Amino acid sequence: MKLSKSKSTVIYLLSFILLGMCILASLAWGSRYIHFSEVINSLTQSKDMSFNALVVRERIPRTVFSLIAGASLGVSGALMQSITRNPIADPSILGVNTGASLFVVIGITFFNLSTANGYIWFALVGAAITAICVYGIASIGAGGITPIKLALAGSAVSAILSSLVSLIILPRADVMDAYRFWQVGSLSGATWESIKAVLPFLIVGFVISIVSTPALNALSLGDELATGLGVNTGLVRILCAIAGVILCGATTAIAGPIAFVGLMIPHTIRLIFGSDMKNLIPMSAIGGAIILTISDVIGRIIGSPSELEVGIITAFLGAPILIIIARKAKVKSI
Repeated sequence: MKLSKSKSTVIYLLSFILLGMCILASLAWGSRYIHFSEVINSLTQSKDMSFNALVVRERIPRTVFSLIAGASLGVSGALMQSITRNPIADPSILGVNTGASLFVVIGITFFNLSTANGYIWFALVGAAITAICVYGIASIGAGGITPIKLALAGSAVSAILSSLVSLIILPRADVMDAYRFWQVGSLSGATWESIKAVLPFLIVGFVISIVSTPALNALSLGDELATGLGVNTGLVRILCAIAGVILCGATTAIAGPIAFVGLMIPHTIRLIFGSDMKNLIPMSAIGGAIILTISDVIGRIIGSPSELEVGIITAFLGAPILIIIARKAKVKSI
């Protein structure tokens, strides 16, 4: 499916409008609802020191992080689906989130980690090792790597790593207390400091993904044809895998393992725009930012005066998408 330039422009415009509405909703809703006019006034009037204005400004870091985290997970999913040619590839399904979680738990338990910088490095190492293990296991046997083998390998590795997480934290009440909210996936801990810590990693991941779009388009034609066009398929896969792991691992370090965003957003965008990575990458970023931000708002509304973690909301939204893909899509390749 190829949209005309005018239709693509309209979809981009509507997406940015929806994104703006999500930002306003994120700043307005919480344990205390603030009218949209007051939100705008708080943002434009720096001298306004009313209680509502202070509440809005306190919500800004969380909103900013929801945008960049959602964009990161969306792009990470798009990269993983493209390099594996697997429509159900996703950081959570392939076990990358769980690998990052395990190493964060190891850092908390044995190295007394308590800062975003420490979490990020451990999460990245765990995500990378898990991705290598899953890819290696899926390549064993006749037929090489297939979408089903990749998903099964990811599920198996994820189950093993989850058991190791439980083995480490169950005897340690203090670690369990620090981990139990983080593991669900939440944006409540976002601060300007954590955003500054994670931003350089995300920028690297985004730059690699954008630069790689022409090569990924060639790769979608098949390895032989891509090689004939001068693309080093092995290098492209390695670079994009690194970018996907960085985007997913760094986000997971701060927000916890948020599932399904990397699955449902690229798949939905592909249904609209087709497999052209020049549209798929930026729209996956926009779509991921929208879905994570609105999921966070829904969690705050449902759980008011407290909140329901965003990872629970994305799971409820993403599970039906996975079922639809499994029932209707031919998950051999994309």
